[in-house]
Amino acid sequence: QVQLVESGGGLVQAGGSLRLSCAASGRTFSSHAMGWFRQAPGKEREFVAAINWSGGSTNYADSVKGRFTISRDNAKNTVYLRLNSLKPEDTAVYYCAGRLGWGREGEGEYDYWGQGTQVTVSS
Repeated sequence: QVQLVESGGGLVQAGGSLRLSCAASGRTFSSHAMGWFRQAPGKEREFVAAINWSGGSTNYADSVKGRFTISRDNAKNTVYLRLNSLKPEDTAVYYCAGRLGWGREGEGEYDYWGQGTQVTVSS
């Protein structure tokens, strides 16, 4: 069992930056691929970024490529999402998720979820 707790969300102006963190409990964190998803008001939850167990492979949604960076520190049981050049359309609740395995992306591929952290980008 892996428990996930996100932090780092907040209110930022367009063009600004944030770094989200997701702290994981449990000794199996380093064996899990990790992902970030987001859900804007009235919209479906969507994939943002993922990183494999070692940090050697990453995937990004087209909408965030070049602006967001996912990384992890297995010694600290933490995964990060750096959000640069933020836009108002990035406003959403951001969720951290964990899974065994690697490959196709989607909510159904993930086994563990955090409670989410709110990111609000003002224009």
